Amino acid sequence: MVILDILKFITSHPLNRHRKCAAVKDFFKWQLSSRLVPGEVIYHWVNDVKFVVFRGETGMTGNVYCGLYDYEGMGYTLHALRRDELFIDVGANVGSYTLLAAGAVGAKAYCFEPIKSTFDRLETNIHLNRLDSRVKCMNVGVGDENKSVRFTNQTNTINHVLADNENVLSEKTALVTIVSLDKILEAENPELLKVDVEGYETLVLRGAQNLLHKESLNSIIVELAGHGRRYGFDESAIIDMLYDLKYRPYIYDPISRELSLLERKNLKAQNTIYIKNIDLARERVSSAPKFICRGIPV
Repeated sequence: MVILDILKFITSHPLNRHRKCAAVKDFFKWQLSSRLVPGEVIYHWVNDVKFVVFRGETGMTGNVYCGLYDYEGMGYTLHALRRDELFIDVGANVGSYTLLAAGAVGAKAYCFEPIKSTFDRLETNIHLNRLDSRVKCMNVGVGDENKSVRFTNQTNTINHVLADNENVLSEKTALVTIVSLDKILEAENPELLKVDVEGYETLVLRGAQNLLHKESLNSIIVELAGHGRRYGFDESAIIDMLYDLKYRPYIYDPISRELSLLERKNLKAQNTIYIKNIDLARERVSSAPKFICRGIPV
């Protein structure tokens, strides 16, 4: 059943629309080759950007199967940013978004990844693409204040802050330092912020109030998948806060370069793009150059 779900996702992905059979072939080719010759593989991705991937690495294998695993958010990152602007990646994992922003676009970036083993792989991808001068990687979590909290550390892309009622073996957790964006980025003026922290988004944004008010910050990509319930958070409060700050939700098609207004949030994806100045955003995405992803112009 899991394989059927994966194949359904792959064949319905917009970048596989005209290559469904080839996409299925790519999937089984990866499954076979990664078992016959286990270990890390360097995958050539968007333009000259590369990443290291191994079997079972959920986010990156999604890029192998579909080009842009998070089609809307990744496409928007490519098209909305410009060279030397600043991108903030909270919950960077092994660096998909940061590689697109810094490697493909040429932006600068701060990326935050709390789990040491994942952080090491993030740094490997940054070094592989020679982005050390453009990207500042921080092995910390992000919240509303500076403190230490315990994270799960063996669940790949869904590692998260341990909730009070979670019963997890101590060897499957790690004590991690948490910082606030307002303290770390006080002197910075980012254009785009991405937050994907498995339910901790409420506290990340609570600790970024000064940042959210900055004129430079025109777009926020935030995960609103209901995971905040594990901490007692109502994610509708995030939407209300963003509305108060004049951010509105949009759905983006990277191929047509069209941005369409939504009600409250994107119900068809876990991440939603919130934009403050839609005229600026539309001008940006329409004038951005094309990027080549697995031979497909995006």
